[in-house]
Amino acid sequence: MKLLSFGAISATALLYILDTSTTFAQTAKPAAEQSTLPTVLVQAPRKKIAHTKPKRTQTRTTRVAPPAPTPVIPTSTEGTPRTASGGTTVGYAATSISSGTKTNTPVINIPQSTTVLTKEFISDQSVQFIGEATRYVPGVIWHQGEGNRDDLVIRGQRSNADFYVNGFRDDVQYFRDLYNVDRIEVLKGPNALIFGRGGGGGIVNRVTKEPQWRDVPYGEVSLSGGQFNDRRFTLDTGGQLNANFAGRVNAMYEKSDNYRDFGGFERWGINPTFALKLNDQTKVTLSYEHYDFNGITDRGIPSLAVPAGQIASPYKTGVGTYFGNPDLNRSQATVDTASAVIEHETDSGVKIRNATRYANYNKWYQNVFPGSAVNNKGELTLSAYNNRADRENIFNQTDITWKFNTHGLKHTMLVGGEVGHQSGYNYRESGTFAGKTATVLASNPTSYAPVKFANNGTSDANANNRVNLGAAYIQDQIEITRWLQVIGGVRFDRFDVAIDHHNTKPTAPRDASRIDNLWSPRIGVVLKPQDNMSIYYSYSVSYLPSSGDQFSALQNNSDAIKPEKFENNEIGFKWEILPRLQFATAIYNLDRANSKFVDPNDTSKFLTTGSTRTRGFEASIGGYITDDWQMFGGYAYTDSRVTGQTSGTVTIGKRVGLVPYNTFSLWNRYQIDAKWGVGLGLIHFTESYATSDNTVRLPGWTRVDAAVYYKVTDNIRAQVNIENILDKGYYATADGNNNITPGAPRTVRASLIAKF
Repeated sequence: MKLLSFGAISATALLYILDTSTTFAQTAKPAAEQSTLPTVLVQAPRKKIAHTKPKRTQTRTTRVAPPAPTPVIPTSTEGTPRTASGGTTVGYAATSISSGTKTNTPVINIPQSTTVLTKEFISDQSVQFIGEATRYVPGVIWHQGEGNRDDLVIRGQRSNADFYVNGFRDDVQYFRDLYNVDRIEVLKGPNALIFGRGGGGGIVNRVTKEPQWRDVPYGEVSLSGGQFNDRRFTLDTGGQLNANFAGRVNAMYEKSDNYRDFGGFERWGINPTFALKLNDQTKVTLSYEHYDFNGITDRGIPSLAVPAGQIASPYKTGVGTYFGNPDLNRSQATVDTASAVIEHETDSGVKIRNATRYANYNKWYQNVFPGSAVNNKGELTLSAYNNRADRENIFNQTDITWKFNTHGLKHTMLVGGEVGHQSGYNYRESGTFAGKTATVLASNPTSYAPVKFANNGTSDANANNRVNLGAAYIQDQIEITRWLQVIGGVRFDRFDVAIDHHNTKPTAPRDASRIDNLWSPRIGVVLKPQDNMSIYYSYSVSYLPSSGDQFSALQNNSDAIKPEKFENNEIGFKWEILPRLQFATAIYNLDRANSKFVDPNDTSKFLTTGSTRTRGFEASIGGYITDDWQMFGGYAYTDSRVTGQTSGTVTIGKRVGLVPYNTFSLWNRYQIDAKWGVGLGLIHFTESYATSDNTVRLPGWTRVDAAVYYKVTDNIRAQVNIENILDKGYYATADGNNNITPGAPRTVRASLIAKF
C-alpha cells in the first residue's frame, strides 16, 4: 500500500508536469530566433548596434511580448541558477557540466546518461559517503568494499578505482568525504576519450568548491550529530582580498560510532584554495588538501550453509552482531593532494587550460572476518589478512578549445593531451591462527584470539609498481542544423606498466611489464525536435589493461594478455520539462570482453574467455515541479549476465553479483512556508545475488527516509534527517557470499547550519 500511495503522488506530479510543460512549449520562443541572435551580437560592431533603429524596434517588441513561460523563477536564491566549477545547477537539477565533453555543454546536448548530485541535494540528504549519496542514482549499486573503501557497481561493472576529482584520477582505495564538494557527477557507460583507461560501466567525478569573487567575505559553519555518538563539524569560508585575488577554505572533523557493534571512525580534512587573476584573460587556481581517516573495518555477516544445489541466504542474527576481531580490524588512510590550474582565453576566443594534480596516498587496513558459511553445527571459520598500498600520482592535462564555422556548420573543437606517472608499493600479510584456522560459534562470533600476520613469500603481494601514461585526444561537437548535432572523437593512450616482485618464491616473474597502445573512439548523434528536448545515440569504447585497476594482477603470464574491452551502445531521450526540471531515459547494451581467470587445468596460466553483457533501461528526474516542490530520483532495469566463463563457478548465464533487476528511488522536498520544509524519500531494490556464482541470494528491500527543515533566521537553518523511518531490516550490500552488510536501523541525525 505504501508503494501504491507513493506511486499515486508521483502520478499526480506527472499530470501537473505534462499540463505545465504544454503551456511552456506553446509559449516558448522558436529556436531559430534564439540561435541567430548570438551570432548577430558577436559579429556586428558594437557602435552600430548601439545607435541603430533596429535596437529601438526590438525594445518596443519586447514590451508587448507575452508573459514569460511558467513557472516564474522565485526571488529566493535557492531556486535560481548557480554557476560554479565549470557547471550550472539550480536546486536539484544540473543544466550544464564540463566533464561529459571537456567543454561546458548543456546536459540536454550530451549524448550520454548523466546524473548530477548537486550541493543542495547532498545537503538536504545529510550524507557524507559516496556510497550513501549514489543510492538515488539509477544503475549504481553500493558495494561493501571489504568495509574499508568506496566501491560501486555501475551498470553491472564493479570498480573501486573509477573515482575522479575535477577530472583527475583518484584511484586509491579509501573512504572519501564530501565536505568540500560542489557536486558529484556520475557519467554512465565507457568514457575513455575524456577519462582514459577503465570506467567500463561509468565514472564518478567529484567537483570541488572554488573561490567566489565576492566583495564581502562569506562563510558557512555546520554542526551535526545523532545516534551512535555521531558528531561532525564543517567550515566553508572565503572571499576576495582584492579584484585579482580570492580564497576559500573548507575544513571538516567527524567522529562516530555506528549501528554495528564496535564500529566507528574518525576523520578530518582541510582544503584551502586560491584564485589569482593575472589579467582579464588569464586565471590561476591553486589548491591543497590534507585528509585523514581512521576506522574499524567491518566485513559484515556470513551466509547459512545449505545442501549443494540450493540457494543460500544470509545468516539470521542481530543487526549489530560483529564477526571478527574488533581489536585488530583497522583501516587507515592519509591523502595529500595539490593542484594548479591555468586558464587563458586569447583575443580570438581560443581557450587554453593546463592543469596539474599531485597526490600522495598511504593506505593500510587489516581485517579478521567470516571465511565460511555457518554450518549445521552453528559454527564458522574466520580468515585474516592485512594490506598496505602506498602510491604517488602526478598528472598533467592540457585542453585547447575553440569555436568556428565552416560551410554553415558550427564547430566546438577540442584538442588535448595527458601525461601521468604513478608509482607505488603493495604489501600483504596473511593471518594465521593457532591450529591454522579459527572456528567460532555464530551465536558468539566476536573473537579475540591471537593472530599472527606474515607475508607468505608467494601469493601475498610484495611489489613495487610503476605506470607511465601518455595520451592525446581530439573531439568535435558539430551543430549541423538547429535540430541536429554530432559529436565525434578519438583518444590514443600509451599505457606502460611495470611491476617488480620481491617475494622469495613469487608466483610471477620478478620483473613483469607490459605496454598497451589503445585507441578509444566515441561518437554521438543528437536530434532536437525542439530546444528543450533531445533524442540521442552514442557509441563508446574503453579498455582496462591486464594489470587491473590497482596494478596487482600482472602475474601468472598475464603480461601476455590483451586488455579488457568495454563497448557500449546507447539510445536516450532528454527533456527539460520545465526550465528547472529535467527528465531523461536511456536504453543500452554494454559488452565486456577479455576478462581473465586462472586456468583450472594449469594455475600458472590465465584464460581470457570471461565476458559479460549488460542490457538495461534507466529513467531519471530532477528539479523543481513547483517553486516549493523539488523531486529527484529514478528507476533502473538492469540485466547483467555472464556470457563467457570467468571461473569454475562463474559460468555462462549467471547473473552478475549485486545487480538487482529493478531499483527505484525518489526523494521529494516540499517547502511548506518561508520557515518550514519537509522531505520524503523511498528506495527500493529487488533481490540480487551476493556474487556472480549465484549461490547466495540477497532479498529485495524497501526503505523510507524523511527530513524536516526549519529556517531559524535569515542566516541560520536547522534540519533533522531520519533514515529508514519505518525501521525495516534489510541487507544493504556485500563483498562475497560470507561478507554481507545488514542495513542500518532507524537512524536520526540533526544539523544546525549558520551562514555569515
